[in-house]
Amino acid sequence: MYSSNGYVSACHASGLEWSATMTTALHHRWDNVPTQEVAPGIQRQYLTASRMTIARLRLAKGSTVPSHSHDHEQVSCVLRGALRFAVGGQERIIRAGEALEIPSWVEHGVDALEDTEVIDVFSPVRQDWIDGTDTYFKR
Repeated sequence: MYSSNGYVSACHASGLEWSATMTTALHHRWDNVPTQEVAPGIQRQYLTASRMTIARLRLAKGSTVPSHSHDHEQVSCVLRGALRFAVGGQERIIRAGEALEIPSWVEHGVDALEDTEVIDVFSPVRQDWIDGTDTYFKR
């Protein structure tokens, strides 16, 4: 997929690489980003820039992201629905219009209390997603 400026899209889910020499903005449409079913009831789309990854996830009520940790800082912004996060031994319920910041290496997991749509932003880039080595969904 090429943008109007001729650079390859940052959409790693489709197997394309970003250009380190990019000097102009890219316009993406979530409708054009491939969707991955990463676990029962959890769909993920993501884009990767040079220093961050942004993901759109849809979680069906009752679905679970198993507890895990990673070196990435994470900000999760719930667009609709509600999620129960277990973060560093504490539970937090995050609803539509709220965001949660998770520091690097803090153990966390998620339960979908309702059908939920969330935007997650990570820094640095989620290389494990690009490589397909993010096995925590399959525990």
